Amino acid sequence: MARRNEERGDRRNRDEADSDIVEKLVHINRVAATVKGGRRFSFAALMVVGDQKGRVGFGHGKAREVPEAIRKATEEAKKSMIRVPLRESRTLHHDGSGRWGAGKVMVRAAPPGTGVIAGGPMRAVLETLGVQDVVGKSVGSSNPYNMVRATFEALKVQSSPRQVASKRGKKVADVIGRRADGASAAPADAEG
Repeated sequence: MARRNEERGDRRNRDEADSDIVEKLVHINRVAATVKGGRRFSFAALMVVGDQKGRVGFGHGKAREVPEAIRKATEEAKKSMIRVPLRESRTLHHDGSGRWGAGKVMVRAAPPGTGVIAGGPMRAVLETLGVQDVVGKSVGSSNPYNMVRATFEALKVQSSPRQVASKRGKKVADVIGRRADGASAAPADAEG
């Protein structure tokens, strides 16, 4: 009996978690299979989902109808979400680049007020991630599947000062040092 109530509670928590997830349709493609009687058409959908608080995922679904393809892609995207550390909940901690096939992307942290400067599929990923200030550039293939995967490769290598400090066995202050933007002014600045 108690187990059933726990399962219901878990389901409610999952529904609440799903309610704040933003879904973006990146690309719809009509694909045809040649069969004995002619061509059979189906649709492929590429979706990006995120909670705009540092979690994002993408998925791909195929079906005979567009809504069903979108539903399948959304389900897959929710299962494949990753967490990306954000600086001040608005930008990335450092620059990064990613590559998938012929798709190459570069992402750079930006000062407040910059906005999301990126195009197409890359913009969809960064907006659903919750980044407000970032500069992105796509070099190479404009294939949406490769661009989304390359963007995810660039985001996977992002690390926060806390993660770097724990790997090195140091304090966060030792890792950050002095930033050019004055985010962490060292005591030496006050003296001289």
